[in-house]
Amino acid sequence: MVALAVAVWPRGNDDNDAKPGREQPTGAAFGVSDELRAAAGLPACPQPAGGPAGNSPLAGITLECLADGRPVALAAALAGKPALLNLWAYWCAPCAQELPYLQQFAQRAGNAITVLTVHSDPDEAKALSRLTGLTVKLPGVLDAAARVRTAVGAPAVLPVSVLLRADGSVAEVVVRAFDGVDDIANTVAGELGVAA
Repeated sequence: MVALAVAVWPRGNDDNDAKPGREQPTGAAFGVSDELRAAAGLPACPQPAGGPAGNSPLAGITLECLADGRPVALAAALAGKPALLNLWAYWCAPCAQELPYLQQFAQRAGNAITVLTVHSDPDEAKALSRLTGLTVKLPGVLDAAARVRTAVGAPAVLPVSVLLRADGSVAEVVVRAFDGVDDIANTVAGELGVAA
């Protein structure tokens, strides 16, 4: 009888309880080690610089940074500068071919544009392993529930690149793999006016 009373006795508010609307823990809570993050060697995700987020479709979306597991409020982190978000997954062969081109483009563009990868699959460990194997060193976030794709109205295919203006609005959703650095540069210049 005592055991039954203990089992049903109400407990204090536990921050790990699953509640509707609350994002559940990922990363280390589900087996992504600090060693795996370190092996991937990814740069930190962009952080808010104080620019206005405008009417971004990404407002209210907070995702986990692949580099360190910290939360990233996307609209705020990307505000004030044009951005290229590349939606990919570890199992997507065209994505693996495209990611090195994005790396080269980011190096060419420098500080003129933010390039952020968005892993659109729940398996963060496989994403980090894939990036380690490709030696791609771009900031990235984990989007296990495809919230970015839904917010920008992209189809359920990969890869997809989302070009955002500095005010957070969507300039273009590119539903294809880029075939080289010049292809990315020409598309970004045409849609966002950013030369690289």
